Amino acid sequence: MVTLTSPPLPPRPTLGFIGAGRVASALARAAVRAGYEVPVIASRRRENTERVAAALRDCHPLTVDRPGDMNAVFSRADVIFLTVPDDAIAECAEHLTPRAGQALVHCSGASEVDLLAPAAKHGGQIGGFHPLFLFAGLDDDATRLPGSAIAIEAEAPLNEVLQRLASDMGCRTLSIPAGERMRYHAGANYAASFLLCLLDEATHLWKAIGLPTEDARDAMWPLVMGTLNAARERGLSGALAGPVSRGDAGIVTRHTEALAAMGGNHATLYSLLTQRAIHLARQRPNADDTALDAIARAIAPYIPPVAPERDA
Repeated sequence: MVTLTSPPLPPRPTLGFIGAGRVASALARAAVRAGYEVPVIASRRRENTERVAAALRDCHPLTVDRPGDMNAVFSRADVIFLTVPDDAIAECAEHLTPRAGQALVHCSGASEVDLLAPAAKHGGQIGGFHPLFLFAGLDDDATRLPGSAIAIEAEAPLNEVLQRLASDMGCRTLSIPAGERMRYHAGANYAASFLLCLLDEATHLWKAIGLPTEDARDAMWPLVMGTLNAARERGLSGALAGPVSRGDAGIVTRHTEALAAMGGNHATLYSLLTQRAIHLARQRPNADDTALDAIARAIAPYIPPVAPERDA
């Protein structure tokens, strides 16, 4: 990664975006609300570019017809955020040439910052700026963003600039070591998309006993929100409820038997998650290790063999 020596990035640089989707729209609006100027946004799709630019003040929409056209953004802004699909990041970096005093930053959680290395050959800096936030494409995304965490990976002075931007937008920051974005992004999936998958499994089980899908989904929301609120207030282990928290091996055994009778992988999924519940339960003061050991034995027949976990 190139270290910028002169000229430095300004503490509050002008910002631009390549890509005019949900992420660009929300981040650009949040930055403007925080007092930053966003004078340019570029995209291949004119209608998207014009729509996002219209929601900002004094923002120039730039339609990109050829890859080389993207570099026009650097005549208007100091820091350009690359908000394109992951598969397009490396290709864009091959055509972008920020100079000293400028920076190119991608907003992907999964792609390594080194994909931007070709763009640093003229003295510009590169970095990563990934909000841990569900961008729904709604008008209130920007107003809901404050309070979220943003994972930042960059060298000085860009790191300080991005840290200030996140703080000015009302967000907290996380630092990711180089080369660790895959595990970071996989973890984020558990807090977002995989949570939805678990709710889908609950809906499937309830539907299997005759509950209408809509009734099942409506019934789960108080349970879901109550769990999340408890976790925020008392921590993950403190919010744990259900048979594992009570050390009830008999109920867990009957759960797995009922799920195994359905076929498929329902009992396996349940048992793998129960392993994690046991891990949480052991963190509690006065945990009943004897009861938790009994639960571990009850689910063992449904746990597939795995490779030993290596130290992080």
